[in-house]
Amino acid sequence: MTEQLPGSTSVRISLATFDPSRFAEVDAANKSSSEYLIPAIQQLPGLIHYYVAISPQGSMVHVSIWDTEEHAQQMSHLKEMVVIAAEELEAAGATFIRPIVNYPISWTPSDEIEIQS
Repeated sequence: MTEQLPGSTSVRISLATFDPSRFAEVDAANKSSSEYLIPAIQQLPGLIHYYVAISPQGSMVHVSIWDTEEHAQQMSHLKEMVVIAAEELEAAGATFIRPIVNYPISWTPSDEIEIQS
């Protein structure tokens, strides 16, 4: 089954770094923040996919796929993200790289995803 993505699809990338010696603290804060971020993010219109990954080497990434740039930009104003989670993760040692960038999707090598024009 081929997944259809609108031509207006936007990929949002949020990066953070931390001292690898603080991995356990940042990982715990990341898991804790998921408890309130998941329901808040699920309520936002336009979300296609959302992934969070954390490396013991000292970095974390949030990658989200949205149907439009406008919908991706909602994350910049989501209180649970920009206030609560940011404070919790920063207290654990994470430093977010600013600005957070939204990228219009250009292409994909997957035969199972079709970008509509």
